[in-house]
Amino acid sequence: MARKKGRDINGWLIVDKPAGVTSTSVVAKVRWALDAKKAGHAGTLDPDATGVLAVALGEATKTVPIVTDALKCYDFTVNWGSETTTDDASGEVLRQSDMRPTEDQVRAALPKFTGDIMQVPPAYSAVRVEGERAYDLAREGVEMELAARALWVESLFLNEAGSDTARLEMVCGKGGYVRSIARDLGRELGCLGHVAHLRRTWSGPFEAENGVEFARIDREAQEWLEGQLLPLETGLADLPMLRATTEGAIRIRNGNPGEVTGGADWGDLVWVSDAAGPVCIGRYQGGMVQPERVFNL
Repeated sequence: MARKKGRDINGWLIVDKPAGVTSTSVVAKVRWALDAKKAGHAGTLDPDATGVLAVALGEATKTVPIVTDALKCYDFTVNWGSETTTDDASGEVLRQSDMRPTEDQVRAALPKFTGDIMQVPPAYSAVRVEGERAYDLAREGVEMELAARALWVESLFLNEAGSDTARLEMVCGKGGYVRSIARDLGRELGCLGHVAHLRRTWSGPFEAENGVEFARIDREAQEWLEGQLLPLETGLADLPMLRATTEGAIRIRNGNPGEVTGGADWGDLVWVSDAAGPVCIGRYQGGMVQPERVFNL
């Protein structure tokens, strides 16, 4: 079997994604610029959205599920008065309304969209329907009923209210669609609505304001980009860290339960390190850790 091209490079590059670029394109550009063997991202952003896109390289890709599961914050503007095919400004208008909500009406509606809610994804989304992406079926004109999905919304605040718009901030868990929030909020208020602007300001431990400007990936030398990399363990900030004993680290690296120091609750997901760096992500079992993903560093 032919060896994969690229370098073994590990860590995170945080990109401040601009509008008009897909998340996949950002990952491809980063991988090309750093000549990395392996790359992925922790949570897709819509092409028209901006903000933090965390690109994992090499062994950091094993921590992607941890960051994907973390809370994320979105700053977005809703335009009242119309609903679109895509639930944002790029789609065709489906329905219109002359009604407009007051600031008090918007604030009063927000609690219904916080906590544990059920959310139907937009028709133009990456959700799979019988093995195909919903956005591919939507572009073909296929009508479909997407199932509602559970979503945890930590908070939803109104920051600014205009006659035709509202600017909101939402902190939510994995799988949240801001476009669905805008659509459903517009329906709840009887005025209809869609997302006009969307920015992800932070995702887990990563913040957009600390991200690399996408245009600089082309302009800067490879050495400069490498200097912007964050360590693999940055993506593990939300997990307890335990220390492997010398013998424990050897066992864990061979895929076996290994002895650790430090404590956690039985069954907790933790990450383990030793003097050489991160060893694994695994489950704590009373002085031992059962590895689930071992780092080959």
